[in-house]
Amino acid sequence: MMISLRSTPSQTVGPFLHIGLIEDDSVFAVPLGTPGAVWITGRVFDGAGTAIDDAMVETWQADLAGLVGDDEILSERMGFARSDTRLGQFAVYTVVPGPVCDGAGGRQAPHLDMSVFSRGLLHRVVTRVYFPEHADRHSADPVLATVPPERRDTLIAVREGDGYLFDVHLQGDGETVFFDV
Repeated sequence: MMISLRSTPSQTVGPFLHIGLIEDDSVFAVPLGTPGAVWITGRVFDGAGTAIDDAMVETWQADLAGLVGDDEILSERMGFARSDTRLGQFAVYTVVPGPVCDGAGGRQAPHLDMSVFSRGLLHRVVTRVYFPEHADRHSADPVLATVPPERRDTLIAVREGDGYLFDVHLQGDGETVFFDV
């Protein structure tokens, strides 16, 4: 006799991502005091434009030479950081990576990859963070070239003091571009 079980509903991400997922030092992709290191901060907004205080972001990146995990600076964490938004914003401490080889002989502009987890999402959403000082490389980036020109600014961080600001809009006006991975 075969038993048939009903499927169960999917569970959304959150809302208590900080329990068991965030370690005190997880915001550091590089050690504190690393030459050239910067803070990248931002908020995650829902479709109504309200900042979410129970989201989590993860970033991962190449090293200064554009290689993944080969630079001594990134060897301990492999360029990975994780931050929640309990205090109203996320913050990760890292270095601006080098341009990444795209496998076809070209180079992608320096960027971080970012996953966002939040209540109401069945799956993470994935985006990229590009840097304004590399605008000359943005036009040749094969991934950025797939984004309509009028939406590319949602992927470019804003220089702010000694670091960068990158807000994520999950829906609505100014929605951040997300990629299928």
